[in-house]
Amino acid sequence: MDPSALKSPELQHFLNGSDIVKCLHLTNFCSAILDFLQQEKERAMINEMVGKLTSACWDKCITGTPGSKFSSSESNCLSNCAQRYMEMSLMIVKRFQSMQ
Repeated sequence: MDPSALKSPELQHFLNGSDIVKCLHLTNFCSAILDFLQQEKERAMINEMVGKLTSACWDKCITGTPGSKFSSSESNCLSNCAQRYMEMSLMIVKRFQSMQ
């Protein structure tokens, strides 16, 4: 930790404030951290889903060595596969939510 950070006006204000003010600042800080962590968790889940979708649909739809662009059948297959994957993922999430 940078020692100059200990002299920041924000930290000094925090240390000099009343206990109630300190608790409010700490609560706001913790809330912001939790929000950030939730957003990062959601981002990681989306990245994981995209990776799984890409892998599954690629294996299913791209049978040969890809060229500079997809054939119409490959393109249609990829679109349909991605759509089905998303629909199934949404259906599974809704099912788990209804079980809680």
